Amino acid sequence: MSVQSSDKNLSRKQRLQEKQRRQLAVVDTVDKAEAKARKAEVELAVAVAEAVQVFGDEQAASEGLDMPVDAIRRFLGMAQDVAADAGDVGPS
Repeated sequence: MSVQSSDKNLSRKQRLQEKQRRQLAVVDTVDKAEAKARKAEVELAVAVAEAVQVFGDEQAASEGLDMPVDAIRRFLGMAQDVAADAGDVGPS
């Protein structure tokens, strides 16, 4: 009987370990996806900043990119933050 009890406890332990392993795997997957999303957003911000320069101003870029001016400004702010973090701080 103690053998069955031991097997039952081991089974619970194994189930718990498997559940934890799956949870950690999912958390790891989400973390990696979030990192990719952040990187893509930074790349988009830099591209939008370049578009503003090419189009001439925020309004023209908004029309050319079919993107709201508020989004353009948000991406410009992000691009400035990236440049500041990189030590590439230009005149404000």
